[in-house]
Amino acid sequence: MITHAQQGSTAAWETLVSIYQEPVFRMAYLLLGDPDEAEDIAQETFIRAYYALPRFESALPLRPWLLRIASNLVKNKLRSIGRFFAALNRQLHEPEKPAASSEDADLLWQAIRRLEIAHRQALYLRYFMELSESEMAQSLNVAPGTVKSRLHRAQAALRKIINQHYPELLPGFEVESVHHGEA
Repeated sequence: MITHAQQGSTAAWETLVSIYQEPVFRMAYLLLGDPDEAEDIAQETFIRAYYALPRFESALPLRPWLLRIASNLVKNKLRSIGRFFAALNRQLHEPEKPAASSEDADLLWQAIRRLEIAHRQALYLRYFMELSESEMAQSLNVAPGTVKSRLHRAQAALRKIINQHYPELLPGFEVESVHHGEA
């Protein structure tokens, strides 16, 4: 299918988009938390992938490559948003206040959103997207050992955030159970 799309088959490309659109959107949504923004990222991912498709090695799996493109687009967007909020915060001289929620799922999402982007990506790819460590390495364009260390650091960082800011999620919270709190 990939080879046919690389050779210019519109039908093959449309089939690939229909197969991978949901996982790309889902990852973007999990990272951004906004369906409209996630849809924009998904569309941009497929536009960029389409133009880069002739350079893609068709023997490799397509999903990790698409998720890497989407992940990079999300990083860029969050970087831009972060700069905007930092500037706004400096102007107002007020710390950003997280929204309060009494439900555990909402609190967990708040805790996860406090993580730096690399940690969020590791948790989302592993527990929400259910990628193997090998697929994660391809998606993030890093060595498999790096994936293991990122996951370990992400889990430790999430535990620390929960202990410090969301103790009501304790006891019994396990990072491995994160995937049960789908949005």
